[in-house]
Amino acid sequence: MNSPNNSSFTPFVEHLGAEFVRAEGGSSEILLRLQPHHLNGLGVAHGGVVMTLLDVTMALAARSADPANMAVVTIEMKTSFLRPAKGVLHAFGDCDHRSTSMAFCRAVLKDEAGRLLAQAMGTFRRMPVVHRSSRASGALAD
Repeated sequence: MNSPNNSSFTPFVEHLGAEFVRAEGGSSEILLRLQPHHLNGLGVAHGGVVMTLLDVTMALAARSADPANMAVVTIEMKTSFLRPAKGVLHAFGDCDHRSTSMAFCRAVLKDEAGRLLAQAMGTFRRMPVVHRSSRASGALAD
């Protein structure tokens, strides 16, 4: 799944501007160069942006740990915000365990200096991939 482009992303994540770095062997990394439209009223990354990065990197880690490369959907996520997020953000994800129907993952968000900004744990439901053409009809996919 190691890819030089954003082809592993959903349209929403592509719109956000996240950059795919790697996803292999149950680990993943993405980055986002914050822009003015990513910020909250305090001038730092909006919490929804932070949670999206953590969620996506966990999903990529789950898929990269799966020989069948099944789609995953988030069913539960717990996030802790530790510091304001500014500048270039790096999200790192790991899939800790996978069963026949679930994947259990964790992620951290760091700044360019390596400071921990946020962390998350998530549970993902594994399911067969639904082709993009089916998305318009409301079908679930990654």
